[in-house]
Amino acid sequence: MTFEELKPKVTEIISNSNTSREEKLLKICELLSNSIDYYNWVGFYFANHETKTLHLGPYVGAETDHNVIPFGKGICGQVAVSNANFVVPDVAAQDNYIACSFTVKSEIVVPLFVNGENIGQIDIDSHVLNPFTVADERFLEFVCSEISKMY
Repeated sequence: MTFEELKPKVTEIISNSNTSREEKLLKICELLSNSIDYYNWVGFYFANHETKTLHLGPYVGAETDHNVIPFGKGICGQVAVSNANFVVPDVAAQDNYIACSFTVKSEIVVPLFVNGENIGQIDIDSHVLNPFTVADERFLEFVCSEISKMY
């Protein structure tokens, strides 16, 4: 399924008034994981600005021990500080990478803004080297923009 075909499905999930925010986030994880073959782990982390930590939200994929990530640590922690997308073509070449699984080869993290504040991010791991393109970034920015409407 193409990104353009997925966009209305994301919007439909967000606009469903019969499901909670957590259920919607999980449905988005499931949709992306099931629709894009190189999206092997899809999840959300949400910021606690007082403690400067990220907290694991809904996700689909292998279990992770990374329930809390300090700002600045790993790819997700760096995005919490930089407020910018971070694409890692090869996690083995990244110094500040928190290893989740030996099967993870690449990662993309896109921040989620609400009223200009970075409240969290979508994090995607892939078992493929260098699969993410600018099209992935634009699509995930769209996903985060749609999600921001729930806050």
